[in-house]
Amino acid sequence: MSDKIGSKIKQLREAAGLTQDDLAEAAGIQSSKVALIESGEASPTIAILLKIARRLGVRLGTILDGTEATGPIVTGTKQLVSTVNTQRSGETEHLSFFSLAGHKSDRAMEPFIVKVKYTEPIKENFSTHEGEEFLYVLEGTIDVYYGREKLTVGEGETIYYDSIVPHCVTTSEKDATAKLLAVTYTPY
Repeated sequence: MSDKIGSKIKQLREAAGLTQDDLAEAAGIQSSKVALIESGEASPTIAILLKIARRLGVRLGTILDGTEATGPIVTGTKQLVSTVNTQRSGETEHLSFFSLAGHKSDRAMEPFIVKVKYTEPIKENFSTHEGEEFLYVLEGTIDVYYGREKLTVGEGETIYYDSIVPHCVTTSEKDATAKLLAVTYTPY
């Protein structure tokens, strides 16, 4: 899926007359990372995708979607396709996102099912971007590091926060996994 996202970013960047350096600066990453994302060799985080989308003047969904439709969209569990995996230098992915509104052209929210694995809550694993996030824990227990706070959220519980504050979502135990319903909103 990364190659489709990468080629979409490249297409939108070229149409906007921007360079890889322009996107790198907006996303807070190196130009070489933009090249890897566009070629499908690297998976960007949601935070990086949001910053790239903002610089391109499009919704996150424009980058994540294939064909778009108006009207209601029904997505079943058999139709869930991993859209983004976060990967940090040499580590295994700790967040896998499955879009629940793929192909919905006029949405203001981005709903996902997210599978969470443990990651160290160190500065490099924190994310920050415009907007808000709502998480509902379907299975397991997560720790949400929000600024200087650590909040534990268990199965059946929710958390809603401003995503401009640096945050990191991980499982509470190293060998555990968790499953979330996540809804992000980013002002366009």
